[in-house]
Amino acid sequence: MGYQVLARKWRPRTFGEMVGQEHVLRPLINALDNGRLHHAFLFAGTRGVGKTTIARILAKALNCDQGVGSNPCGECAACRDIDAGRFVDLIEVDAASRTKVEDTRDLLENVQYAPTRGRYKVYLIDEVHMLSNHSFNALLKTLEEPPPHVKFLLATTDPQRLPVTVLSRCLQFNLRRLLPEQISTHLQQVLLQEDIPAEAPALAQIARVADGSMRDALSLLDQAIAYGGGELREQEVRTMLGTIEQCHLFELLGALVAGNGMALLRAVENLARNTPDFSAVLAELISSLHQIALLQIVPQSVDELLPERDRYLELANGLTPEDIQLYYQIALLGRKELELAPEPRSGFEMIMLRMLAFQPDASCTDDRESPIAVSAAGEGAPEAPKSVESSPAPQAAGKKRGKRPRNEEKETDKERLREPLASSKDEQWAEKVAALKLNGMTRQLALNCICKSEREGVLELVLTPQHKHLLSERHRQRLEAALQTLKGGPLKVVIACAPDEGMSPAAIEQRRELARRQRAEQAIREDSNIQNMIDTFGAEIQTDSIVPAD
Repeated sequence: MGYQVLARKWRPRTFGEMVGQEHVLRPLINALDNGRLHHAFLFAGTRGVGKTTIARILAKALNCDQGVGSNPCGECAACRDIDAGRFVDLIEVDAASRTKVEDTRDLLENVQYAPTRGRYKVYLIDEVHMLSNHSFNALLKTLEEPPPHVKFLLATTDPQRLPVTVLSRCLQFNLRRLLPEQISTHLQQVLLQEDIPAEAPALAQIARVADGSMRDALSLLDQAIAYGGGELREQEVRTMLGTIEQCHLFELLGALVAGNGMALLRAVENLARNTPDFSAVLAELISSLHQIALLQIVPQSVDELLPERDRYLELANGLTPEDIQLYYQIALLGRKELELAPEPRSGFEMIMLRMLAFQPDASCTDDRESPIAVSAAGEGAPEAPKSVESSPAPQAAGKKRGKRPRNEEKETDKERLREPLASSKDEQWAEKVAALKLNGMTRQLALNCICKSEREGVLELVLTPQHKHLLSERHRQRLEAALQTLKGGPLKVVIACAPDEGMSPAAIEQRRELARRQRAEQAIREDSNIQNMIDTFGAEIQTDSIVPAD
């Protein structure tokens, strides 16, 4: 006899041999043992999770010579014939190849006749969602009231495409994807029986790539055994699957932690030498980010024996939860976009550079020195405090504000006006910023900086921690270049993240706008015509709608 592939050789023959799916097996076993059998069953689930396998075991349980029960003997003629696929009363139909209504009518012509050998005539229709609407209509009446000797077993990977009229006539069972741990454990048992040596990490790789499908896992296992010459070694399985070693992932993540673009590109270069599947690399990166997020948020949920747990902990301490969530989202979206890239490696590089480009700037943090300030001003750069009140920032354009009582709003405006008046130094800095030809994030950085001092060709600016996200070396350099052009000579700009007494250009402009609005409001309140309308009609002034004319 020729070689039999593992997916067929190790296909479960009884309910007890099934891996997982206990939520489906329990009601079936109880129904068989208690004689409460429905006439139509629908098994739904992704590929390779056991839909047709369960259906065939059910067919054996119904037709076993030892009687109906949840434990068919597997030795009688009926059980052997069903396992071999030659039982005359088990009619297996591939709906994908028999979609026409004529095919369905031909199939149902013999329904009324009694079984030839077995106790029941079982119709197993695989991928039933592929039938046409006319075929479903032809099936409905028989499906609802079949002869007592007929059972329908339907299987589908897409139950949403089945008409409600069909769903309502069946008992529906939704099979779940198998967990990697379940698959890996079963593969170990198979290899023990096959007497094939294997490394546990190699099986874990196969289980993860199988994506919940036991059939896919067994097919990959066959391929890995052939690739390894009768053995399963982790490195060879990684090469076969196109997956990568964890050290490459840690190199990528380490470069992101450091914010080092050159190190990131070197990591991609080292990765590319193994010609990996970059989509699979992103999948592993997503899995690693998931582990890091768990360590940050729910550390007790992570297994103490997790491989490379210490490395994950190191990354969890070096990245903020916001960083991890951002990288996770970029990697997820990047997997969808990767196939659109002209070349997989360049597409992967762009995804990693996107993570670096959109990384929240860590140069200005609540409890450590600003790297930009340190590099520019040396050891004398001030530290940012853990908690600080900053001057108000301008209202974002188009942002809706909830209405507040007028008295509360007026009181808030008065509180804002109690702020210290802008010094001449603040006013001069605001005028200088207004003269700069800046836009975007660089302009926002300048507007929210406070001038601390300018001496010996060095301009020291302070940015409050509230606006730390605006600070990056690229925007500092652009601001420096614009100020040099305005001055007409060399100038070094140093930006530190720290509290400082003073008013930024944005705060000065906000204060001016507030004063203009209050003057406009006062003018409206003092207008005699407005007072007449208030007295006569009980009108109210909507202060939020007031826009100063000047």
